[in-house]
Amino acid sequence: MRTGFSVETVRAAERQLMAELPEGALMRRAAAGLAAASAELLGRVSGARVALLVGSGDNGGDALYAGARLARRGAGVTAVLLSPGRAHPGGLRALRAAGGRVQDAADGVRAVSRADLVLDGIVGIGGRGGLRETALPLVEAAAGALVVAVDLPSGVDADTGEVRGAAVRADATITFGTYKPGLLIDPAREYAGALRLVDIGLRLPGEPDVEALQHADAARLLPRPTGESDKYRRGVVGVVAGSARYPGAAVLAVAGALRGGAGAVRYVGPAADAVIARFPETLVSAGPPAKAGRVQSWVVGPGLGDGSEARQALEDVLASDVPVLVDADGLRLLSPEAVRRRSAETILTPHAGEAAALLGLSREEVEAARLAAVRSLTERYGATTLLKGSTTLIASPHHHPVRVNPTGTPWLATAGSGDVLSGLTGSLLAAGLPGRDAAAVGAYLHGLAARRLGAGPITSMGVAEGLEGVWRDVARG
Repeated sequence: MRTGFSVETVRAAERQLMAELPEGALMRRAAAGLAAASAELLGRVSGARVALLVGSGDNGGDALYAGARLARRGAGVTAVLLSPGRAHPGGLRALRAAGGRVQDAADGVRAVSRADLVLDGIVGIGGRGGLRETALPLVEAAAGALVVAVDLPSGVDADTGEVRGAAVRADATITFGTYKPGLLIDPAREYAGALRLVDIGLRLPGEPDVEALQHADAARLLPRPTGESDKYRRGVVGVVAGSARYPGAAVLAVAGALRGGAGAVRYVGPAADAVIARFPETLVSAGPPAKAGRVQSWVVGPGLGDGSEARQALEDVLASDVPVLVDADGLRLLSPEAVRRRSAETILTPHAGEAAALLGLSREEVEAARLAAVRSLTERYGATTLLKGSTTLIASPHHHPVRVNPTGTPWLATAGSGDVLSGLTGSLLAAGLPGRDAAAVGAYLHGLAARRLGAGPITSMGVAEGLEGVWRDVARG
């Protein structure tokens, strides 16, 4: 599991470790990792031109000590000081002793523009808001270089992933001790580039603030049948989706459900002919959902419309005593009270526009503060929330770490992909996974299936068809 801890937790752990080490040892430990990673990215250090963007905090000190190490290996290193009177004195002495040069920001643009590698040590993890005006010419001058952020790109929020102004766009970020939540969540994630973690010996107590499944975690959570299993013991997922206008939503939701680990899929709705034509193994019913037969979970909403029949179907599903996933049109018909009075688990799967409508915000506000939005939805509805988008976030009402899905691709922004995800996740629910795990594994597999279709246009049915191979690969570990 890749985990991210808050600034407050990281600083407490750093203070504890610094009390046990000689003065300056922790910074030099971080700088050693930073220098080694930078050298690897450069390929050839001797003769390379390196510029350090140095602020007044510890990130500036890390950059200076790392620059000194690179200078001793033959690099031409220039430190550009944005706060000359407040730069780390020990780091400055080390750089000068190694043969590095020091310039003020006003004189540093040329050195930065000629650099092969630029280390961004302007602002540390406690920074708030965008870059100051004095930093902008230097950041713009670094456009032709390999830009490496020290711990996190300057100008992004370490705790939330928000970017409230100008920020450094790094090609890579070398972070220390643990990932910071903002490095894993958009929009900040897009500024971080490739991530590399340097172990500096921090002891981080308790649960992280965010976590991201990796292959082994997903493999551990996948439901697996036993010798005693039959299609009903493996779970039955009910799908209430589609309409005369949107029959394809039903087909896509069923496609995802059939590949999600449950033993059978029941479809309820007006698109039964289209579903059976594509998937004859589906159990179909004209409805209402309460009379369709026993299920272990329901998926409701994709392509459902907003007429009286859709409203009645949603009410019927919410009145059940099994887990329910609500997506798309179902979200528009939903009230917090209807979810809160349920005894069984509920998962909401909005995209940013739907989340904005549920929260009374603009889409831009949700996309700018995705972590706050997913937590607000979970608190308001008392439900597990999967917020789809550039980074898919999953929050549960039980104060667990927010999960971040690492496998998505921009090509998933295509009609019907959310319907496939809903069916897949609902099937994992029926197979026995708790809602938080079902949502995380569903998003993980869904993203992998899209990624394996390649860097180009994809179809939602193509994603659904790719789930079988992805499942097998993940199951093998």
